[in-house]
Amino acid sequence: MREKQSFEEDIKRLQKIVEELTGGKLTLGESLKKYEEGIKLAQECSAMLNAARRKVELLIKKDGKYSLEKFDDSESQGAQGN
Repeated sequence: MREKQSFEEDIKRLQKIVEELTGGKLTLGESLKKYEEGIKLAQECSAMLNAARRKVELLIKKDGKYSLEKFDDSESQGAQGN
């Protein structure tokens, strides 16, 4: 199992995989391995982004005062079918 990396490291690795896949120098077997790795990384990055989105707090002004509220994206998710 691979060690947990940061979002930024995973994105850099994904970019490298795309470059390798589009470079045309890999064998079919190598390409399939890179593709599988890329899919796993993309899924992990998507999960990290979803977790970050749930943690976002909004600064709301009510009655002349500012307060922090949790971001509620349930309406946008329903519209997108997520």
